[in-house]
Amino acid sequence: MPSLQRICRQLSKPPWSDVLKMLMLLGLFTWLLYRGSTKLGYHWQWHRVPRYLFSYHHGQLALGPLLQGLLVTFRVSGWGLVLTFAIGLVVALLRLSGSLVGGLVSRLYLEIIRNTPLLVQLFFVYFVLAPLVGLDRFAAAVLALSLFEGSYASEIFRAGIASIHSGQWEAAYSLGLGTYHTYRYVILPQAVRRILPPLTSQAVSLVKDSALVSTIAVYDLTMRAQEVISETFLTFEIWFTVAAMYLLITVTLSSVVNILEHRLRVAD
Repeated sequence: MPSLQRICRQLSKPPWSDVLKMLMLLGLFTWLLYRGSTKLGYHWQWHRVPRYLFSYHHGQLALGPLLQGLLVTFRVSGWGLVLTFAIGLVVALLRLSGSLVGGLVSRLYLEIIRNTPLLVQLFFVYFVLAPLVGLDRFAAAVLALSLFEGSYASEIFRAGIASIHSGQWEAAYSLGLGTYHTYRYVILPQAVRRILPPLTSQAVSLVKDSALVSTIAVYDLTMRAQEVISETFLTFEIWFTVAAMYLLITVTLSSVVNILEHRLRVAD
């Protein structure tokens, strides 16, 4: 069996070869970083970075500006994820409903959102829409992010629902279930299992795109980093630290979803 042979070949490969490749890659990256900083004449000051992560005052540990910004990033991303999935599901159901008005509204929303830059949408929501409905900058940031990412999530939901075999619908209807209960108990549980990987990619994209909310003065991680850099000129140290924090968030998110996906597959 080809798949069994491939697994055997992978298991027979010595693990140190992968470790060696990783070390070589890290060595190359370090060398490039060293050469670049040498040519620029940059003086690295990593020892000054920890004070912007946390500090110790009067016997108590306090969060530094970067970790305070990280908490705001978590709030923006968390609310953004909830709204993104809600918008994506509603738009997908509208497109699949067969309603002429629902189809037109969802199609118009998709074409406008997907064909304009996120930054422009963010400015439109904050400077035009938010004053009309009384939204503060945090809510405006969450709404703009959710509308943008929701347009892509809707296509993922639609593809997942459309991938369910028509026999599932027929079986549900033959049991007397209506459309709502068919979606809730039969179609969506199966569709969600199939679309978890692309939904995770969309969630990772939302976390990274949340850095743009700093342009409307939401004090997230990126805004706090700009603030620290303007005071200290630790440009590379702070941006590398911020990149590492974003990487940690997205890798953790992907790992959690991978575990969840594996458990759902086992449950099947």
